[in-house]
Amino acid sequence: MSIKDTLAAAKEAHDKDKEQKLREKYMQMAIKEAQKAAAIREVPIGCVIVREGKVIAKGYNRRNTDKSVLKHAEIDAIRDACKKVKDWRLEDCTLYVTLEPCPMCAGAIVQARIPTVVIGSMNPKAGCAGSVINLLDMAGFNHQCEVIRGVLGEETSSLLTNFFKDLRVEKAAQKEAEKADAAAEENEESKE
Repeated sequence: MSIKDTLAAAKEAHDKDKEQKLREKYMQMAIKEAQKAAAIREVPIGCVIVREGKVIAKGYNRRNTDKSVLKHAEIDAIRDACKKVKDWRLEDCTLYVTLEPCPMCAGAIVQARIPTVVIGSMNPKAGCAGSVINLLDMAGFNHQCEVIRGVLGEETSSLLTNFFKDLRVEKAAQKEAEKADAAAEENEESKE
């Protein structure tokens, strides 16, 4: 290998490392959005949209809070990004999301012409960026996205795992409390 080839390889490795650090920076921002969802007892999914090195929109899951199936992190972020750029096309943007998009969100991403989607964790039950189906890269559509998977995957996955674990513990405690209340009521009624 010549010195020129060695230098070129070193530069390429440096550029890839820099690109990965940038992806992680934006995914950390998406994680902060997901934590906002968790704070209001929503499934912790967060999203940011970046254009020309700046975050132009953010979103987090609010389905239960707003009582709307449409209140997904990606949908809110896409809506806000479109308002910001004053166009429905987000052709020069990158979307970062903590969990692989569902069919609705994947469809919105394709419709918005977002060229690159960066995903933290995959969703084997409902993911439409490769797990169940890949709507982001279907040849029959007029737009396909580059998909980068697994950025801060352990962190985004543990955020979801811990949320659902805590939820199960909470539900079990609530069930026990309800049983205790019912037993106490029954005991009171038998005394009367």
